[in-house]
Formats: sequence, C-alpha cells, structure tokens
Amino acid sequence: MRVGIMLTMPGDPAATGEITARAVRAEQAGFASAWLPQVATVDALMALAVAGAATRRIELGTAVVPTYPRHPTVLAAQALTAQDATGNRLALGIGLSHQMMIEGSLGLDYSKPIPHMREYLTILNGLLAGEPVRFSGELFKVNAQVRVAGAKKPPVLVAALGPDMLRLCGRLADGTITWMGGIDYLRTVAVPTMSAAAAKAGRPAPRFVAMVPVLLTDDVDAGRETVNRVFQAYGQIPSYRATLDRGGAATPADVAVIGDRSAVSAGLKAFEAVGVTDFVAAIPAGAPGEQATYEALATLA
Repeated sequence: MRVGIMLTMPGDPAATGEITARAVRAEQAGFASAWLPQVATVDALMALAVAGAATRRIELGTAVVPTYPRHPTVLAAQALTAQDATGNRLALGIGLSHQMMIEGSLGLDYSKPIPHMREYLTILNGLLAGEPVRFSGELFKVNAQVRVAGAKKPPVLVAALGPDMLRLCGRLADGTITWMGGIDYLRTVAVPTMSAAAAKAGRPAPRFVAMVPVLLTDDVDAGRETVNRVFQAYGQIPSYRATLDRGGAATPADVAVIGDRSAVSAGLKAFEAVGVTDFVAAIPAGAPGEQATYEALATLA
C-alpha cells in the first residue's frame, strides 16, 4: 500500500505557490502521492500542472474534480495538459459532487447521476486515450478527439461511494477514491463490489484510494473531538452520511486513524489488510500534533 497526503482540505485554502511548495515537501518527505481537491479556490488541475514542474517523482492527483460543470472534452484537454506538464504523473480523480452544489449552487440537473457518469466515463476514456469519439446517448452527443503530444492516458479514479456507482465504475474506471469510508465499509462494500464488477468486465484489479483523517496524539479523546470538529460537515452531507452508515460509523472520528505512533502504524496496516492500495492522509489543519502527524506518516511512507 502506498501512502499519500492531501495538499489542502476545505477550510485550509492555499494559493498555487503554497500548493507547489507543499507538493515539493511531500516528495522530499517520501510520500508516494499528493492530492488536491477541486473546491471554490484554485483550479486543481492547473495547480497540479504547476506543481509538476517543481517535482520529479511524486504522483499528483485530483480528489476530486466534479464532472457536471466540465464537458468531457474540456476535462480531457485539461487532464492531458496536466499529464504533459507533470511528465505523466497525474491521477485523475473525478466525481459527481453533491446535489446541493450541482443544483443549488450551479443550477444544473442532478436527476440522473448514474446515467450521467456512465456516459461521461465512456466518452472521457476514449478522449483520454487520444481516440476519435463518436457518441450519441441520452445526455451527451459527442463527435470529437483530443490529442496532446507525449501525454499518456492517466488513471481515472471515481469517487464512487454507493454500490450501484461502485459497480458502474468497476466496469469503466481504474479505481475509486473514498472519503468517510472506514474499515468496515471498505471490507464489506467498496472493495468486494468494485472488484467483482471489474473482474466480470475483464478489467485489471482496481485501485482503492482511501482518504482518511489522521491525527497523532497521546490523548485519543481529545483527538476524536478535533477530528469531529474539523470534519463535522461531512457527517451531514447525504452521500458521506450514507457511507458512514454503511460502515456502521456514527461520526468522522469513527473512520479516522487517531492515537500514538503504534496506533497510527496499526491503523494503516488495517486499511492495507482490507484491500486499500493507496492510503491518503487528511491531517486536520491547525490541530495540535499536525506537524508530528506529518512526520510520522512520512516515516511510514
């Protein structure tokens, strides 16, 4: 299992220069990957393209870019440009986002999320491979090709939390990115569901990228309070609330890795044991022990 790090989280805004500095630091610290969300700040793909020029080895991933606001031809061109800029080190994480954002904030139709993702992935996979795509579906009609010299097709990882989306993405994507998914959810829902779908479709074993809150502390109760305070909103967003419930978790702290160095090490091993291929730590910004957590994870990475 590879160990990566989030470069920012909502509530921890950073401009492009700071994101680049954090990516350089993560590479020097030994992390296998560094991930950036697409929220209402910098554009994740543009920022990672800039960070790619300052790094040489580390994988740079989006976690995740919402699909609805970007036509697949636009996202394909952006992703392949980022691939070119990073020397083919991009992991393209995409997702539906949430109804409250897509409909409430952007005014777009969110009524058919699974058909949307099925058609989107079908088109995007062809475009990222540099192929001419002629597609006429219920939601998209595309006749296009995108080519960026030297850019290889990046792995496409979808934030697929529910069983139906996991099955769809097992057939059409290279893996999934989970958030608010603990050990029980991964063991009983995500890993078996997506793995079976990929095998049935004749695809390689998928990547399972687990984004997990992590905090090094000798006071576990205080650490749980910190995690629950920082990530409180995710326990209320419907899709993440459903993911917590599927794993029998009441709060974000129930799916986090919290404790001393031995507890953190054991926590990572537990995620590896259920089939996680990439563990991505989300350290609460500004929390007591933030720097010590980073250093402990770097040692494990």
